[in-house]
Amino acid sequence: MPNHCPNISISKLGITLPSAPNPVASYLPTRRSGNLVYISGQIPIQDGKLLATGLVPSEVDTDIATQCARACTLNALACLQAEIGDLALVTGVIRVGVFVASDPEFGGQPQIANGCSDLLKEVFGDIGRHARAAVGCASLPLNAPVEIEFLFEVSA
Repeated sequence: MPNHCPNISISKLGITLPSAPNPVASYLPTRRSGNLVYISGQIPIQDGKLLATGLVPSEVDTDIATQCARACTLNALACLQAEIGDLALVTGVIRVGVFVASDPEFGGQPQIANGCSDLLKEVFGDIGRHARAAVGCASLPLNAPVEIEFLFEVSA
């Protein structure tokens, strides 16, 4: 029997999911294949605008970048909920890929990625633990400081 996330309630954690953001280009926000749901790269859009722009840490400090990673995750959860209807159907967080637009000498991408990983663990408990890549890059869409892609396992 799958290890479901029992009685998950984002609101009990004091978290309000945003509306699922619209794609900023020609792609699907989610794609389901069997019991896997891929979430396209999410950027930190909140209330219709980016939380920050620029490179970490010269233009965006690490605390703000970590908040951006959390916002990306909330957007992904909103997309996931729109796709599957109920986050209680999540049986596992398989992988996240975290991209941080950063100065060449910056090596703190894993700490920025913790803004995502910690939230997933908070929301889903042990099934929120996942494999992860956290990499630096020269730039991201719309000059966002963080972009994250996700792979979730869900019950049929």
